[in-house]
Amino acid sequence: MTSQELSLLAEEFGSPLYVYDAEKIKKQFVRLSSAFSNVKNIRINYAVKALSNIAILQLLKEMGSGLDTVSLQEVQLGLHVGFKPENIIYTPNGVSFEELEAVTALGVQINIDNLSVLEHFGTKYPNIPVCIRINPHVMAGGNANISVGHIDSKFGISIHQMPHILRIVENTSMHINGLHMHTGSDILDIEVFLYAAEILFDAAKNFKELDFIDFGSGFKVPYYKGDIETDIEQLGRKLSKRFNAFTKEYGRDLTLAFEPGKYLVSEAGFFLAKVNVVKQTTSTVFASVDSGFNHFIRPMFYGSQHHIENITNPKGKERFYTVVGYICETDTFANNRKITEIKEGDVLCFKNAGAYCFSMASNYNSRLKPAEVLWINGKGVLIRHRESFEDILRNQVALNLVNPIEISTEEITQK
Repeated sequence: MTSQELSLLAEEFGSPLYVYDAEKIKKQFVRLSSAFSNVKNIRINYAVKALSNIAILQLLKEMGSGLDTVSLQEVQLGLHVGFKPENIIYTPNGVSFEELEAVTALGVQINIDNLSVLEHFGTKYPNIPVCIRINPHVMAGGNANISVGHIDSKFGISIHQMPHILRIVENTSMHINGLHMHTGSDILDIEVFLYAAEILFDAAKNFKELDFIDFGSGFKVPYYKGDIETDIEQLGRKLSKRFNAFTKEYGRDLTLAFEPGKYLVSEAGFFLAKVNVVKQTTSTVFASVDSGFNHFIRPMFYGSQHHIENITNPKGKERFYTVVGYICETDTFANNRKITEIKEGDVLCFKNAGAYCFSMASNYNSRLKPAEVLWINGKGVLIRHRESFEDILRNQVALNLVNPIEISTEEITQK
């Protein structure tokens, strides 16, 4: 999308504003599918947690995607949009058994990552096919918060607990139809990913009736010019060759599954915020925008680097700015960043705002969540209304104080 197109959307829909480019999502989906075109059966399950707007889910459904979900509500969103239960996999962590049963009743693929839950589920529902999430004990991912396949992670059943898994499966006669792993996000070294895949292949030999092997995702996308990314084409060539060899050895056709979230939607997203104040101090020039970590927390939470452009003045002289929000705590999007000259009222565009941005937004400071717009077929379509003050009040219940609490002057003095 161009700066001019984004500027016009900011004028039409106001700020702050999330914008998603449908064509970019499609290109990423096609690129990933094409990288594994040599595999007979490939399934891409979009990770709903990255961006759960139902218009985005509809778009991916039309492309042929399935869904990777982590909560009952994400499953319900998928069914609401029209996904078939068999095209949804549910991979929870630490949820109640009641939620697991509620999802089971909806007919989606269950993925279990806990020995006690596996035994409980197998005892109660031995005829329902189950996938098992394995922790391969591989350190991968660009940040400690998003590395989830290492030995200290709460996710998955340790590969070293395979004898326990096999005993439970034998005792309950449950049907294991899939194996799964997810090592983490922002994978740079595909050799590490391939090493973890070998661990999963070795584990798969213990189960004779598998239908699929799910390798998770975590493919890195570039955040700025010159940034490195996962070489998806090279990974596709190497993993496809190894997967095809394994299925031949295994003796039956298997489906190779992935669950990309960030890879599909990150680069498609733009976050637009208007500059309220330009503040010069003795050491810094601050550009303060009409948003904060209540809308866009990734820079503060993960230390993520999002390229920022002044789309009001895209060809101006560059200066150094620290871009901050309006939250009453440390609320810094970027430190000492080179951006074209900023004036109050200018609109800044934050790139790579499609994944884990709106989905992690909150009403902190009782601020309203922004609108969302999908850029499709050359025009902007509103896919979420901007919140109103009535939305803030909607589920709150005021006290009906018949006898108001009285505090005497003496009590206040004592306190």
